[in-house]
Amino acid sequence: MSKKLTVAVVGATGAVGREMLKTLHDRQFPATAVRAFASARSAGSKVPFGETELTVQELREDVFEGIDIAIFSAGGGTSETFAPHAAHAGCVVVDNSSQWRMDDRCPLVVPEVNPDALAGHNGIIANPNCSTIQMLVALKPIYDAVGIRRVVVSTYQAVSGTGQKGLEELERQTRDLFNLREPECKVYPYRIAFNVLPHIDVFLDNDYTKEEMKMTNETVKIFNDPSVKVTATCVRVPVFFGHAESVNVETVKKMTAKECRILLSQAPGVKVFDNPREKLYPMPAYIAGDDETYVGRIREDESIENGLNMWVVADNVRKGAALNAVQIAEELLRRDLVRVKDRNVFMA
Repeated sequence: MSKKLTVAVVGATGAVGREMLKTLHDRQFPATAVRAFASARSAGSKVPFGETELTVQELREDVFEGIDIAIFSAGGGTSETFAPHAAHAGCVVVDNSSQWRMDDRCPLVVPEVNPDALAGHNGIIANPNCSTIQMLVALKPIYDAVGIRRVVVSTYQAVSGTGQKGLEELERQTRDLFNLREPECKVYPYRIAFNVLPHIDVFLDNDYTKEEMKMTNETVKIFNDPSVKVTATCVRVPVFFGHAESVNVETVKKMTAKECRILLSQAPGVKVFDNPREKLYPMPAYIAGDDETYVGRIREDESIENGLNMWVVADNVRKGAALNAVQIAEELLRRDLVRVKDRNVFMA
């Protein structure tokens, strides 16, 4: 790999795209040049990058020549169309949409969990679902130490997971209610302000939502272990930033709560914040903008022989999206994997 490195952010005008640019700058990613792409209607606009601004360029199929890494956050349809052209041009794509996550040709990577999966990439690497990322950052040390049989997870997911439109809907509905106006529901099927919706993404034939099945299927792929069983209930809550999860784990071997606290306190990307007597536990309002995955309320599940309960909180726009993608790019550099082995794999 030459010393000159050009990095692009696709979908740079969106909330996650902007956070990706901020993360690249804050972590001093060693790029010689950073380029910003979005749809034609955003071309010519400016996005912040540190103390400067980048001019947004129109995303086209032929823009990827000379770009080494492209971080996509522009939706599944855009990724389906443009990521293969990027890989064909020799650019490594880190894609934040769901488009490539379960594709056997694409590694699905959380750097703290399965960085070795990057070795066989063919030019497109998938960023997992935000709720899956934070759960597996917390579970990987446990999986390695004592094994995991089953996970039961209930999520409490912020509206920023829906993007800028989710943030605006919660703000608008809250203002309407305080002013005694009937709130309008444009983004969610029901009011999200002062409400809880047990419904994220579309319902499938098994009556689970797509979001819930993402957590199940992605966990198996990332751990590369179909013996790990996962069942999820995903819930949208009226919080702007930060996903929280109640995670129940049945382990293969016994692990005490004290052993779990010690183990997780030494784990990469994890911050244990857990002292019930002092009312210390992680909350979305207090971790927004942080990179770590916070874990608290660690206790043994007394209803089964080998069980643990924990409360896992992370900023879904950072670790759940932008940070994880940039960490993948950093890992590609560290392992000298910024090259595409077969440029034609994704070209039908």
